[in-house]
Amino acid sequence: MEVADRRLPATFDDLALPLFDQLYNFAHWLTQDRAEAEDLVQETYAKALRGFPSFQAGTNFRAWMYRILRNTFLSSRTGLKTTVAIDDEDAGALPAESANPESLLLEQANREMVQEALAELPVRFREIVLLCEVEEMSYQEIAETLGIPIGTVMSRLFRARKALRELLKNKIEGGRHGV
Repeated sequence: MEVADRRLPATFDDLALPLFDQLYNFAHWLTQDRAEAEDLVQETYAKALRGFPSFQAGTNFRAWMYRILRNTFLSSRTGLKTTVAIDDEDAGALPAESANPESLLLEQANREMVQEALAELPVRFREIVLLCEVEEMSYQEIAETLGIPIGTVMSRLFRARKALRELLKNKIEGGRHGV
């Protein structure tokens, strides 16, 4: 005898609250400002709660929330003129194998160089790198979040990584010539 699945449909709280930290981190990466990130997440949750009745059960809720956050960010006053900062709270969370002053200095310099290179990427490249590498979203989730086909996700990610490599290469070569 089969027993029907009698679980109640998930509530907004059940689905949205576990995503809070992830959404805040992404918002902070985008805005580079804690207060703006908090406002962005608050506005995202307000919009998502209002739109929750239209959410289709069985679809990707996480991607839906990220899409609301992204659209809210892009339509904000800072959306297209913001830069990305690497959160220094997590710096040093994993100790280097041989932490000496020289290795710590090189690690900090590398982190700053990557931060500068990320900041120079256009928003469409920056966001796809962040969603893939930082938020560890699948290509499908990224496609749903950004509202683009998976093929576009793959090609844009390829171009974003290539642009990031080129920026880092130029920074490294520029640093060698300047010393």
